[in-house]
Amino acid sequence: MTIKSCERNDNSTAKLVIEIDKETFEQNIEKAYRQARGKIFVPGFRKGKAPRKVVEGMYGASVFYEDAINLLFPEAFKEAVESEKLDAIGNPSVTAVDTTDGVLTLTVETDVYPTVTLGQYKGLEVPKAEATLTDAEVDAEIERLRERNARITTVERPAQLGDTVVIDFEGFKDGVPFEGGKGEGHSLKLGSGSFIPGFEDQLVGCSAGEEKTVEVVFPENYGASELAGQPATFQCKVHEVKETVKPALDDEFAKDVSEFDTLDELVADTRKKLTEQREKSVDEAFRNAVLSAAAQNVTVTVPHTMIENSLDSMMQNFQYQLSMSGMTLKDYMQMLGMNEQSLRQNMAASAEARVRSELMLEEVVKAENIQVSDEEVAARYDEMAKQSGMELDKLKEMVSEENVKNDVAVNHAIELIVSSAVPTKIEKVEAPAEAEKTEE
Repeated sequence: MTIKSCERNDNSTAKLVIEIDKETFEQNIEKAYRQARGKIFVPGFRKGKAPRKVVEGMYGASVFYEDAINLLFPEAFKEAVESEKLDAIGNPSVTAVDTTDGVLTLTVETDVYPTVTLGQYKGLEVPKAEATLTDAEVDAEIERLRERNARITTVERPAQLGDTVVIDFEGFKDGVPFEGGKGEGHSLKLGSGSFIPGFEDQLVGCSAGEEKTVEVVFPENYGASELAGQPATFQCKVHEVKETVKPALDDEFAKDVSEFDTLDELVADTRKKLTEQREKSVDEAFRNAVLSAAAQNVTVTVPHTMIENSLDSMMQNFQYQLSMSGMTLKDYMQMLGMNEQSLRQNMAASAEARVRSELMLEEVVKAENIQVSDEEVAARYDEMAKQSGMELDKLKEMVSEENVKNDVAVNHAIELIVSSAVPTKIEKVEAPAEAEKTEE
């Protein structure tokens, strides 16, 4: 094997021209023939007994070239990247093949680990929000606590927004029932927005025993394409109207829902927990902003392979998160009118940013000569074992010491970057639509 040339392009790809001598190529052609001949039928010969020259005469002299290349390529490519000291990643692709005079010449392109040039990563000036909390946010959390401890009672009056109605319903499109449009004894909270827009509003004013025809238009992005944007009617019967009665906001309420004896104590504890959560959220946002700024200062061309690998990981995590909420990835994509390709395209920028940050942190570890002690590795193993519930020996079989050491080193790099950052432009956080939830 001879390497005719090696070119690195944009610091993230390389092109190799590899020459395989005539004798080696011929040996692999013969090997490919011997592996394939048992499947080849040639008239006049028993299956698998036709000579190679006869087979080549029937199907062409190059009939075994592809199989021969597949046989010799892995070792040839391995020797080439080792010889050229290339840190190849992903799967290489053969872009050109030449067999002039029986000598095999392969043009191969591969992604390589990119060259990373650090920009400023210490002493970065990054805006940090002020971890303030309003009385309205505390009140809203107390109100949610009341709602969670509310009781539902049946009432003999017309339904109002906020009430729960127990209904039977059946949907029709052009007078014909459609699949999935029927339900019996369904509890629906009016104003919750859990049904098609306009459906719940039309049940306001209905009493138990009343029947109602509800007219709606399905949203344009509705999951079932045959119903998207189409008008439909629902025949509904109200069986029961239920009212949500929240407990009085007093000391007895505090005693019932917490370890405190007074409402003032409950409110004070709620404020304390919300403040801690807000501070944690602000610190996390600042940390992410600092790392993002450091990553943006890096000069690097991120290889396509690394972006795709990051996308695979993000898709797996997203699918797991959906499963925790009882939804499949297929259902999610159908609901939004997307396919896997379009979903990956939406995630591509985030995947590239994620890889860029990882490359930056690895380079900082090198630049700062960050070392990890055996004690730190042992402590990290213990932490991982506790988090996963696995036995330590089993965990060590699955996760190499080198991976753990790299993980700890990267964490040191993160701490170095974040601790050196300078918070600027302190701004007050606007009260969100829904304050963070606290523990009861």
